[in-house]
Amino acid sequence: MKQVDFPGRGKVAIVRTRPETVLDDYARLMELVGYREILPKETPTLLHINISWQTWYPACSTPPWQLEGVIRVLQRDGYDLMGLHNDTVVVDTRDAEVNNKQRYITDKYGVPCAYIFRPEERWVTYEPKQPFLVLDNVYPEGVVIPEVLLGKAMVQLPTVKTHVFTTITGAMKNAFGGLLGRKRHWTHSVIHETVVDLLMIQRDIHPGLLAVMDGTFAGDGPGPRAMRWHEKNILMASADQVAIDAASAMLQGFDPRTVPFLRIAHELGLGVGEPAEIEFLGDMDASAERWNFVQEDTFASQGQKMIYHGALKPFEALLLRSPIVPWSYFASNFYHNVYWYPVVGRKRVEAALETPWGQLFAQYGADAGLEGAVLPTVQAKTLAQGVAAGAGALAAVGGGLALLRSLSTRR
Repeated sequence: MKQVDFPGRGKVAIVRTRPETVLDDYARLMELVGYREILPKETPTLLHINISWQTWYPACSTPPWQLEGVIRVLQRDGYDLMGLHNDTVVVDTRDAEVNNKQRYITDKYGVPCAYIFRPEERWVTYEPKQPFLVLDNVYPEGVVIPEVLLGKAMVQLPTVKTHVFTTITGAMKNAFGGLLGRKRHWTHSVIHETVVDLLMIQRDIHPGLLAVMDGTFAGDGPGPRAMRWHEKNILMASADQVAIDAASAMLQGFDPRTVPFLRIAHELGLGVGEPAEIEFLGDMDASAERWNFVQEDTFASQGQKMIYHGALKPFEALLLRSPIVPWSYFASNFYHNVYWYPVVGRKRVEAALETPWGQLFAQYGADAGLEGAVLPTVQAKTLAQGVAAGAGALAAVGGGLALLRSLSTRR
C-alpha cells in the first residue's frame, strides 16, 4: 500500500499540564499541533467524545476539561462544531454524558450533539476505496456507517489507558464505536485488523482528522474500565493517529512495534508507528517518560478471550451472533455494575476525588448544581435482572431434576 501523506504526519505535540492551567495548556497544545492546517474551516467539525462508563472514573472517558479546552480553541476560531456520541450494549450514553459532565460542557458552549444510536440517524453502506483487511469478511452483507460522519472533519477525544483486547486504546480505537454499530463485538477476534480498517475509512470520509488525547489521569491494568488510575499531567495531540497511539504506548511503557494494530498501520503507510521516526513538539522531556504500565484481564475479559481465541471459539457464532447473545451483555453488566464498581471501583473513585484533578472534576458544573461526582453503586436494574436470571436457572434445574425423578419412578 502506498504511504498516505497528510499535514502533521509523524508529529506529536506533547504538553505538561496542571489543573490550574489546563485550559490554557490545551490552547498551547492545539497551536503546537497546527490545528488550522489539519481541520478545514469550510466543513463542520465533529468532536467524538469518548465514553467508556456511565459514571465518572479517572482516565476512563473524555474529561470535561479536555472537551472544554478543545471547544474553546475551535469555537473562538470560528469552527462549526458538533459533538458525536455512540452507545454500547453495556453503557447508557444519556446517563454517561451527564455523569461525566460532558453534557454540561456542550450545553455551556452551545454545541449540538449527534447521537448515532438514535433511530433518526441514518446508516449507509460504505464502499471501500481499497480492500479491507477483515471487515468485508466480518460483515459480508456490507459495512454500514453513520451518514452524519460523511464529509465532516473529525476530532477524536480519547484518554491514555490500557485495554484488555488491544494492549492500549487511544485515537484509532476511539473510532470503533463511532463507525461500527451494535454488532461491532463481532470484530473482537480480529480487533487489531479492524481498527486499521477503520483508520482507512476515516482517512477516506473525513477532510480533516485530528486526535487530542488527555493524560491528566492515565489508567493501567484491565482497561478501559477496571483500571488503576495515575496522575500523569500530560496532554497530546496529532493529525497522525498511528503516531499519537504509538506515543501513548511508549509513555505507558509498551513497545509500539509489539502492538499489532500499530505495527500493521505503520507497515501499510497509514501513519508512523516506529518510535525513532516520531517527531515530538512541545515539552520534549515529557516524551521520554516511561510509566511501566501493565495490561491485564478481568474475569469477564478472560471469558471473552476464550470465546474469541480459546476453547470456546467453535461456539463463537452461537454465543455472540445468535438470539442468545444478550447473555453476554448481561454478564458484562453484572460483573462491572453489580460487583466491580461498587466493591472495588468506588474506593478508587473516592481516593481520586481527593487529588487536584479529582477536585477539579468535582467543581465542574457547580453553577448548574452538578458539584461533586456520581459515585458507582449497584445498579438496581442489573441486580434485578441477575436475581431473575438466577431464579430462572434454579427453576430450570429444579424442573429438570423433578423430571428425572419422575422418569426414574416410572421405571
